[in-house]
Amino acid sequence: MTATRVDADVIRRLPKAVLHDHLDGGLRPATVVELAEAVGHRLPATDPDELAAWFYEAANSGDLVRYIATFEHTLAVMQTREGLLRTAEEYVLDLAADGVVYGEVRYAPELMLRGGLSLAEVVETVQEGLAAGMAKAAAAGTPVRVGTLLCGMRMFDRVREAADLAVAYRDAGVVGFDIAGAEDGFPPADHLAAFEYLRRECVPFTIHAGEAHGLPSIHQALQVCGAQRIGHGVRITDDIVDGKPGRLAGWVRDRRIALEMCPTSNLQTGAAASIAEHPITALKDLGFRVTLNTDNRLVSGTTMTREMSLLVEQAGWTVEDLRTVTVNALKSAFLPFDERRALIEDVVLPGYEAVLCSSPLR
Repeated sequence: MTATRVDADVIRRLPKAVLHDHLDGGLRPATVVELAEAVGHRLPATDPDELAAWFYEAANSGDLVRYIATFEHTLAVMQTREGLLRTAEEYVLDLAADGVVYGEVRYAPELMLRGGLSLAEVVETVQEGLAAGMAKAAAAGTPVRVGTLLCGMRMFDRVREAADLAVAYRDAGVVGFDIAGAEDGFPPADHLAAFEYLRRECVPFTIHAGEAHGLPSIHQALQVCGAQRIGHGVRITDDIVDGKPGRLAGWVRDRRIALEMCPTSNLQTGAAASIAEHPITALKDLGFRVTLNTDNRLVSGTTMTREMSLLVEQAGWTVEDLRTVTVNALKSAFLPFDERRALIEDVVLPGYEAVLCSSPLR
């Protein structure tokens, strides 16, 4: 098949899948303003456009710790039942508007307890909001399925509690687990007991690794903790010389371990220099199972459409490349095999064909 370039309007209509997206990093600016006023939280700006610009500029520090610090304002409005219901529902509707047909959203329940909710109440409230959003999206003719990953914060001591929640709610919309937070100084193996517990309970998990810290964090996540996917993983390129993967990189490629790559976010945290030079393109060309993700749509000022468009415009990606990473994401989604296959065969592949057959190409 001839490689095909497409414009932004076509990209917007392509079916998409996202595996790495944080609930507390994807709020609508206007929602943050309204909820902050309701709970008495002071924001750096009260105009939605100005607030969106503040988030984006504050995150462009080149430092993961400072990037994470911007979340104090989104988390401040996610401490009540009303705030969680609204943000979860809007999260789903925003995915649907962006052409996403499958998404996995992650968040740390332990960060949402200041309003008096219990850990269980946080999870149940978020699931209620996500379900409401999925119902509205389906009624509008833009169905999207969203699964939840519960996170433990790697620098705190409640990771095992979060793992217990993932097991308890695995039949209620929770599809997996993750640890989040500052990587450097907080290795995945610190929480080995939680990961061993999840493996015994057959709950899949991904681990943030290879972003702010290098190959040792990826090795620990995979070979010590047993992660099925890697969040970010851009530093795997440290184990590739002259296009030849080393032992760890070869393990990742040959065993089809998905890399949840987030180009814009990686530029903001200093993990990559530019979209054109981002490792996702070289890794794709070397046969790694790369997936494309937004990470934090508000903080990074992005969408899946924007991430795809940037790769087309600045890294020479084709529609075939976009289809590949979309299928990659669904192959590695934390869903049963038959459900993953149905999404690929019945939704994504026909969706690409329909859009391309009805659109001018360039």
